[in-house]
Amino acid sequence: MTPHRSTRSASADDLLARLGRLTAQAKEGAEFHQARVELAEALQREILPSSVPALPGLRTAARYAPARHGLSVGGDWYDGFLLPEGALGFSIGDVEGHDVEAAAFMGQVRIAVRAVAAAAADPGEVLSRANDLLLSVENDLFATCTFLRFDPVTWEIQSARAGHVPAVWATDDGRHGLTEDEGGLPLGMLAEAHYPVTRRKLAAAGSFVLITDGVVEGPAFPIEAGLERVAEAVRAGAGGDPGELAAEVMKVADSTGHVDDAAVLVLSHAAAPPAGRRPERPDGVSGGTP
Repeated sequence: MTPHRSTRSASADDLLARLGRLTAQAKEGAEFHQARVELAEALQREILPSSVPALPGLRTAARYAPARHGLSVGGDWYDGFLLPEGALGFSIGDVEGHDVEAAAFMGQVRIAVRAVAAAAADPGEVLSRANDLLLSVENDLFATCTFLRFDPVTWEIQSARAGHVPAVWATDDGRHGLTEDEGGLPLGMLAEAHYPVTRRKLAAAGSFVLITDGVVEGPAFPIEAGLERVAEAVRAGAGGDPGELAAEVMKVADSTGHVDDAAVLVLSHAAAPPAGRRPERPDGVSGGTP
């Protein structure tokens, strides 16, 4: 004889069955989300360089920290490469969004900047031509960016920025500040945009630090306060080991409770520039692994 099941026990069985189905669905969703995370992380590792170039007397370092929510990567990047006649090009930027699409577009922006940098007259033209190139691709995303050209003979830095946060500079005698130069719109927003160029020299025993807004901005934490903290960190470490300085700057991101991804790129003047000599290639590298 089949035992009679009460309405209550039947309802309990139904509830357990539903919970089982929901658990299975949640597991499938988690596995799908994890697959997207791993794909995005692999994409970011392939796109970001493992190191950035340096020269005699110029030491460099870079760091990247992933976002803390959603997909663990986003659209922040840094880059450094050799330009014609021995100059060096450096870029840093931030694509809107935190997913595979943002990481992929970040790769397009980085490649576009590299592609035009060798033939462009100055950083302003680099950003302008990269902007027009990105606008020719069907995409609704945009990116902020700073690009600079470093001359190893004169130690002059030419820079231009597209809606990006200021860089921070400091010397070992305690002087420091922000490079709040005039800039233009983010890349990918408006055709034929103009990007003014600023020229300065990297001071002896000085450091020049490029960051993304994930370093200085957090929930209920104003960007101005974050910039002040970065400026103090750069002042304290000016002229020292660039890797240590990059790590100290990245600690600012931890103190703001940032949820965005973050990138830091450091140029430090370690010695007097080699007089009248322009190296054919970087003969030393120093950098951080993403």
